[in-house]
Amino acid sequence: MPDLQVIAFASVTGLLFIGTASSVLQETFLDTSNPLLANLPHPLHTTHYFANKSNFLNVIFIKRAWGWTSAVLLFSYLSSPRNIRTANRFAKWAIETLVWMVFTSWFFGPALFERVLVASGGECMVSLPSGDHVTVPHDLCYSKRTVTIESHPQLFSSVSLLPDAGWSGRPRLRKGHDVSGHIFLLTMSVLFLTNQLRLSLRTDSRTWPALHYFAVGANVALIGIWLFAIWTTALYFHSPSEKVSGYFLGLAGYSASRIF
Repeated sequence: MPDLQVIAFASVTGLLFIGTASSVLQETFLDTSNPLLANLPHPLHTTHYFANKSNFLNVIFIKRAWGWTSAVLLFSYLSSPRNIRTANRFAKWAIETLVWMVFTSWFFGPALFERVLVASGGECMVSLPSGDHVTVPHDLCYSKRTVTIESHPQLFSSVSLLPDAGWSGRPRLRKGHDVSGHIFLLTMSVLFLTNQLRLSLRTDSRTWPALHYFAVGANVALIGIWLFAIWTTALYFHSPSEKVSGYFLGLAGYSASRIF
């Protein structure tokens, strides 16, 4: 029987590359780093449910992907037979959590993804109601601060059509190479959960505590959700190169836990 990890790797790779190829052939993907497109609904949002960023998969699961992955891992770990409830498993989760934080949240300042975006030509921009875009200092994107005409008048001195009083906007990094954080995290999560699931499946299920049956089911269900999310992301969002870079960084992130 093929190794479960091999099946997971092949599934992630196949879904991503087939979905990406399909998105290019059918022109279904949205280049989310393009400032002229990033704030607009996906052109297919009315006819393709998962092209709408407000779909339940994105709102409930993907935006909290590492939280869901961690919760299922904790459930599985605490309900596991004692012989596989090892410190090594917790160490692997801690390493993956650190990788997630470094790439998406903080790395002695801006996250690595933000540093890559800026290094590849990304600019910090705030979108105005008129449709214009104003370039602002990168620090405003790193701090995720909201700007207004009153708080930062110097930023809008060259703008001919100013927003109404009371308007506020949050600057975003646009242009450059916007690595797909979704593909990165979903790839890492699928491989990590599959590796943890193998430990349970290698033990006699008759020795499992009752709760562990539910934990294994939750693990399998979440892996299925993440695989489907990889497919929808591949079809509808990010440029092909941004999805591919997210995939390889996801593999690298998962590999970090294999040192234990």
